[in-house]
Amino acid sequence: MNEQTHVTHVVVPGTFDPVTFGHIDVIMRAHRLFPLVTVAVAASPGKNGTARTFSLDERVELIRASLEEAGMPDGIDVQPFSGLLMDFCREVGAGGVVKGLRAMTDFEYELQQADLNYRLSPGVESIFVMGSPEFGYVSSSIVRELAALGSDVDFLVPKPVAQALRRRFG
Repeated sequence: MNEQTHVTHVVVPGTFDPVTFGHIDVIMRAHRLFPLVTVAVAASPGKNGTARTFSLDERVELIRASLEEAGMPDGIDVQPFSGLLMDFCREVGAGGVVKGLRAMTDFEYELQQADLNYRLSPGVESIFVMGSPEFGYVSSSIVRELAALGSDVDFLVPKPVAQALRRRFG
């Protein structure tokens, strides 16, 4: 039997285009469970056939600014990455990946990803946290669509993100 180790460092991955209050909630909840959290911002040039609203550097900076606004505790780091998530986890020494779930559709997709990740790196645990009900309807795609149509998104995203969206979409 293999020696059991405790997970102390996890990665919270995503494209975060843009980061929402739901993302911030998952990151902060992960930090309540684990002392070290790396927010891994995926380069992903396009997700689901859509172009990025913000560049990788912009997304990293928006997450940092949003976490600072939320009172980011020590032990949270934000880093860009490209390539395979499991390779990134090995690079930073993380023993787990934390994903937030809002609905059954999230679960089905994330379960497939977790199964694949297990095949690629059996030592990295997949940990799922349920999103807070107040943010269950929030997604980056909804935020982008509302902002592009000129709607106020202040109730969906941290202040630095709302300001950046206003600059982007006028």
